[in-house]
Amino acid sequence: MVNALPLFEIVPNISEGRDAAIVDACVEAVAKSGARVIDRTTDGVHHRSVITAVGSADEVLAASVALAGVAAERIDLRSHRGVHPRIGALDVLPFIALRGATLADAGALAREAAKEIWQRHRVPSYYYGAAAEAGGRTLPEVRRGGIPLDVGDQEHEAAGAIAVGARDFLIAFNVELASGDLELARTIARTVRERDGGLGTLRALGLPRAPGVVQVSFNITDPEATPIYRVVELVRALALESGVNIVRSELIGLVPRKALQATAAYYAHDEARL
Repeated sequence: MVNALPLFEIVPNISEGRDAAIVDACVEAVAKSGARVIDRTTDGVHHRSVITAVGSADEVLAASVALAGVAAERIDLRSHRGVHPRIGALDVLPFIALRGATLADAGALAREAAKEIWQRHRVPSYYYGAAAEAGGRTLPEVRRGGIPLDVGDQEHEAAGAIAVGARDFLIAFNVELASGDLELARTIARTVRERDGGLGTLRALGLPRAPGVVQVSFNITDPEATPIYRVVELVRALALESGVNIVRSELIGLVPRKALQATAAYYAHDEARL
């Protein structure tokens, strides 16, 4: 019996959420590499799209390099306006080990991708997570700036730089509030996120969403330690202190099945919350 090739996932975030032709071109670049695109999510307010693809090491490496080239050619950050923070046209490029591979393998593959992207397209990278040195920096640390590039010697004039990392599964999850008070969303984010002394597995930002609506945007880095329903109920409780209700919530990209099952089980026993 022949052992199956190791399988990896990439979840690139591109700084384009309004021009469907550009997003289509980015998705096509990934698909033509041999990687399998299994999800795409686009948001015009964030001006951002998230692509999820899986494949062998060679396939996701080729997909990453091809995508970086299309993003650098088609997306110009100098005219980009969106509520989500960004450092690059291809803004974030995480690698996740799925089958027959380790987090260290994903880190090595991420570094290889960053180097090839620089050689081919002259777009530099910052490393985070398991792609960085031992005990490596986090993505929020990259976004805050003030650190040297890991690959390349200067940021690309139009395409900026890429945060290239390796990580375990995380859940991207947003909760919208029936309020135009951006400071309320930011206060809730500061209260619950790891960086400011909140939950050790939670990253959060407060962002404007629409007239009369603000959003608390989350990355749940350990869904077992911090279930989705716990995040929702924390936000609900904190918002209600100001007399504000939740409008809706949304998942970005894919989510582990057991995380959905745990949330469904919680609300099945607490129907008053639905």
